Amino acid sequence: MMPKVSKSQDLDKPIQQIKEFLKKHSSGSIVLPEKATPDAIAAGTSLYMALTKLGKNMTIVASMAIQSDIIGSDKIQTELQTGGDNLVVSFPYQEGAIDKVDYNIQGERFNMVIVPREGHNKLQPNDIEFSYIGGKIDFIITVDAPNLNALGDIYQKNQRIFEGSNIINIDRHLINNSYGAINLISKSSSSTSELILKVIENLKVVVDKDIATNLYAGVATATNNFTAYSVNADTFEAVAMLLRSGAVKKPIQLTAQFGRPPVGAMGPSFIQQPPLANQFGTMPQSNQQMMPNQPQMYGQQYQFQQHPQNVFSSPKMTQMQTPDQQSFEQQSKADEKLEISPDNAEGQINVKETPESFLKPKIFSGSKGLV
Repeated sequence: MMPKVSKSQDLDKPIQQIKEFLKKHSSGSIVLPEKATPDAIAAGTSLYMALTKLGKNMTIVASMAIQSDIIGSDKIQTELQTGGDNLVVSFPYQEGAIDKVDYNIQGERFNMVIVPREGHNKLQPNDIEFSYIGGKIDFIITVDAPNLNALGDIYQKNQRIFEGSNIINIDRHLINNSYGAINLISKSSSSTSELILKVIENLKVVVDKDIATNLYAGVATATNNFTAYSVNADTFEAVAMLLRSGAVKKPIQLTAQFGRPPVGAMGPSFIQQPPLANQFGTMPQSNQQMMPNQPQMYGQQYQFQQHPQNVFSSPKMTQMQTPDQQSFEQQSKADEKLEISPDNAEGQINVKETPESFLKPKIFSGSKGLV
């Protein structure tokens, strides 16, 4: 009879592969799904901070702009930057707003001259942004994405970069198709943040207060404050470690800004109980008062109301009913149906027509005229 292999041992091999791979490569990008959950954001930003600590040249991107109070979310860009030596000067542009772009050299200064078309506003210095292109990404780490199309425009616009890069796929979706060169997938994990913690610990990166706070928030939101069926002893051990590392417990949005509720989590509607008045009849107005210091959970309030009689000793009292319990396997099947959608088909690209070029800016050199 073969010995039973624990789930933690199942993850040891890909985690070790990630560790060995990162020893040999220094430049990469972490890519979040287009509809990132708070768990995905917390996991991605925590990994970004950890790899930056190791001296890696990292960026973190998502197709849609993310507004969150999760630490490091301000570092999330909406374009896949490859770095390099080619300087790019960018600014807001409307079709036909620029008449021409010229340049000249005065002494040791190179001057670019941007001439606006008559009737249009001139370019403001505060609108100008600088970046570099032409570099190479050694690797891409996808976080919480069951397939590449889940990344949205980041993947659709940069398919060649994805094809030419080593992809590390870290996820817990039931339908992940193992598209990476390295696949760290745990379909029974309570959260992606719990998976990322295992990676960070294996890389021997110190889990500081910021990383701990993010990962704690990720686990808490993905498990609906540790009440989901996927929560197990490993989850609480991870949370204990994060609290010892200085994790700050703070309210975080239960659902993602653009995504559905995390796998295995029950929404607030399952938690909020009806007031006692609904079960024992209408109460006198003078007794319909809310108890002080009522608890809150992610903005959902539990309301407690007084009753003129001792309802808890009444033989007619009806016990509050909780939602019917589902087995973990049943809930997994329901989650899998939610994850499957027509938009998940690989290789779909939206092709847009190239705009007319007659209004495009014309480039002039200082001595030879039109280039």
